[in-house]
Amino acid sequence: MNENDLDAASRPFPSPARGGLPAAPRPPRLHLLALNPTDSVTEGFLPAAARLGLAVTLLTDQPEAHERAYGRWDEDGAAARPFPALDIVPCAVRDYAEVISRIAAEGRPTAVFTNSDHLQAQAALAAQYFGLPGKDWRAALRTKNKAELRRALATAGPDVADPVWSAELATGQDPATLAGLDAPYPCVVKPREGVASEDVVLVADADELVRRCAEIRARRPGAALVVEEFLDGELRTLETLGDGRTLHVLGAFRTELSPPPHFIEERLHLLPAPPPQPHTDQVLAQLRALGVGFGVCHTEYVVQGDRARLIEVNYRAIGDQCDLVLAELLGIPLFEHILRTHMGEPLPDDLGARTDGRVRMEYVMADRAGRLASAPPASVTERDGVRLDYRPLRGIGEEHPLHRTNRDFLGVLRATGTDQGRIDAAVAEFLAAHRWEIV
Repeated sequence: MNENDLDAASRPFPSPARGGLPAAPRPPRLHLLALNPTDSVTEGFLPAAARLGLAVTLLTDQPEAHERAYGRWDEDGAAARPFPALDIVPCAVRDYAEVISRIAAEGRPTAVFTNSDHLQAQAALAAQYFGLPGKDWRAALRTKNKAELRRALATAGPDVADPVWSAELATGQDPATLAGLDAPYPCVVKPREGVASEDVVLVADADELVRRCAEIRARRPGAALVVEEFLDGELRTLETLGDGRTLHVLGAFRTELSPPPHFIEERLHLLPAPPPQPHTDQVLAQLRALGVGFGVCHTEYVVQGDRARLIEVNYRAIGDQCDLVLAELLGIPLFEHILRTHMGEPLPDDLGARTDGRVRMEYVMADRAGRLASAPPASVTERDGVRLDYRPLRGIGEEHPLHRTNRDFLGVLRATGTDQGRIDAAVAEFLAAHRWEIV
């Protein structure tokens, strides 16, 4: 008797309660890595996964925060999640080995994805382990590590990258060792793996450099820091999406920052399509040198004449609701496209994106520590071809210190249309008509 001729008695008998029917096929499953909840995931990627018919396992080290964010329970205590095919699983997501173990325990995944700055290398390693499409983990690491980014661009050669002076204060190294650094002052100091302009500051001389580094270390014990040449000029972004074969330019923003010594994004304007040359091609060449070309990427650079000088590469979608607005203006299923690349599906040669949309993202910021006593509620209005969508980011009564980062945002105003002049006028009118009071 061969192995296919098993005795019927040795086979499991179908349960009568199940009618003897075979189990329904499992839906394709996306394993999504996250730290804290973000608008990009809540309003972008989770709805896109639902539209694609994907069940989602969300691996996170902050499960309670995600339970609250997705409205797991209604007032009567019944399940009321907007994403019924979502499982929130506790996991030490910064540890790639723990991520792989957690995923393996659930069976083979369809895709592994993250939009977190901090988890790109972990997701890339997990995807590679399971033989799934994903980013090159080395590219994910070198874009996250700002010192390694500078080293990689330096080896690319002057024909590819415009070199930027930089130095590294390694983990545990005494800031006093920087006193004799031959730096081009003023220069910028920042955490090597930092995000959102946190602890990024302009320093005027060696004494201030040592003092600022010591202050950052007090908040981030042992953190590695990077000292870089200050790149003065217009700040722009380039938003790209690739599948490893084709790299699409989605758009570009012009960014306005708060006055030095801090670098807080106050507003962004979408630049007319196509993004300006020769800067766009220069940025793309530098991304290729870094190995970036799979999935979505948000790159920041400074324009100095005909030179595009890279500040940083964030190997994920642009945040602070800009990605949500970009999808709306382009008129394409942007978040679905991003997830499909991680499922191994090629991007179309032409995304079919609109090019006439304009946007201004205006961030209302706290200028002091304290309690938010009054602020306008959420609202959506449309007049003269301009849509204004205001979203509060801090609740009335909340008390916060002054962070000097985007954690100081009180609300975001998304102004969209096709006429930039009308958009700017509508934003000015909205800001003049409302009041934010901190006591």
